[in-house]
Amino acid sequence: MPEFLPVFLVVTAVIAWFNARFLRLPSTIGVMAAALILSTLTLLLDHAGLGRPRQYAAELFGSIDFSDVLMEGMLSLLLFAGALQVDLRQLARYRWQVGLLAVLGTVAAALLVGFGLYYLLPLAGIPLPLAFCMVFGALIAPTDPISVTGLLRKVGAPANLETVVSGESLFNDGVGIVVFTVMAAIAVEHHLPGAAETSLLLLREAGGGIVYGAALGTVTYFMLKSIDSYQEEVLLTVAAVLGGYSLAHVLEVSGPLAMVAAGILIGNRGRRDAMSDRTREQLDQFWELLDAMLNAVLFVLIGFEALVLPFSGPLFAAGMLAAGVTLLARLLTAGLPVAALGKHSGLPRGAWQVLTWGGLRGGISVALALSLPAGPERDVLVTMTYIVVVLSVLVQGLSVERVVRKVVPCTD
Repeated sequence: MPEFLPVFLVVTAVIAWFNARFLRLPSTIGVMAAALILSTLTLLLDHAGLGRPRQYAAELFGSIDFSDVLMEGMLSLLLFAGALQVDLRQLARYRWQVGLLAVLGTVAAALLVGFGLYYLLPLAGIPLPLAFCMVFGALIAPTDPISVTGLLRKVGAPANLETVVSGESLFNDGVGIVVFTVMAAIAVEHHLPGAAETSLLLLREAGGGIVYGAALGTVTYFMLKSIDSYQEEVLLTVAAVLGGYSLAHVLEVSGPLAMVAAGILIGNRGRRDAMSDRTREQLDQFWELLDAMLNAVLFVLIGFEALVLPFSGPLFAAGMLAAGVTLLARLLTAGLPVAALGKHSGLPRGAWQVLTWGGLRGGISVALALSLPAGPERDVLVTMTYIVVVLSVLVQGLSVERVVRKVVPCTD
C-alpha cells in the first residue's frame, strides 16, 4: 500500500476534480461514477487486446486490502465525523424510532434477504447454502447515509426526519457487524451459537460498545474542557477516535458503536460546554473536510473494485436479484412500519418513502464481504454485494432528491 499511496491519492484527486468540473454530481456518487467509467474503459481496452492499463490498475488496486483499509482505518473516522453532527436532543426525542429501525429493522432485513435469496438464487443458476445467504443478508442490511442526510438539510426537510435517517445509519453499522459475525461463524466455522451465547455476544459487543464509547467521550470531554487551544483540542479528538477504536478491539466491544456514542457526546456536550467559538469552528471544519476526503477515497476504491472482481452472466443475474430483494426487504422493515404508524411515528408524511428509497448501501457491505475467507461462496457474495452497492448508489442516490422534494414537506 505505501508505495502505491501517492498514485492512488493523485487518481482520487483528479477524479474528484473531474466530477466537480464536468459531472457535477454529489461528491461521493460522482467520484464512484467516474471511477466506474474508468474501470469500464480499462476493461474494454483489455478486451481489445490492450491489457497493460488493466494489468497496472489491477496491480494498484488489487494490492489494497479494501476490508482492512475501511474496517481498521477509515470506518472509525467516518462514523465519528457523522456522529458529531447528530443533535442529541432530537435523537433522544426519536430514540424509539431510531432504535427500532437500527436494531429490529436491521435484523429483520438480514433475515428477509437471506431467506429470499435462498429460494430465488437457483433461478439465476447460482444456488447458495442457507448459511451463506444469511451472511449476505447480514452484510447488506446496514444502510449508508452517503449524501442523503446532507440532501435533507439542503432541501429543508424536517429536522426529525434527518435525525432518524442519520441516527439509524450510524447505529445499524454496529448492529449489522454483530449480526454478520454470528452468521459468518455459522457459515464458515459451522458453529451454531445458542441463544445464551448469541445474547451474550450482542450484549458485550453492542451494549459494551455504547458504554465504552460514552466513557471515552466523557474522558475526552473533560480533557477538552481543561484547555482552550483548538490545535490540541482537534488533535485530542483524532487521538480519541484512532486510539479508542483500537482499544475497542482489545476489549472485544463494538468499535463502530463506540465511535458513534463518543461522537454524539463530544458533538453535543463537548461542543456546548468544553469549546470556545473558535475551537468549535475549527473542529467542525476539520472533521467535515476529513469526512469529505475519506468518502472520496472510499468511493473511488469501490469504483475500481470492478477491475478485480469475478463477473459472469449468472453472477450479474444473481446481483440483480439481490438488489431487488434488498430493496423489498427495506420496504418491509422500514417503509411499511412507518407508513402503518402514520402520525403516531412522529415523522412527516412521505417519510416511509424516503426511508425506503434513501436506504443506500455503501462501503461497509463491500468490506464485510471481502473479509470472508477465500472460496466459491465468497466470490458470489462479493460480486452480488458490489452490484447491489453500485445500483444503490447510482440509481437510488441520484434520484433520492426528487423523491424527497416530491413526498416530504420542505422549506426550500
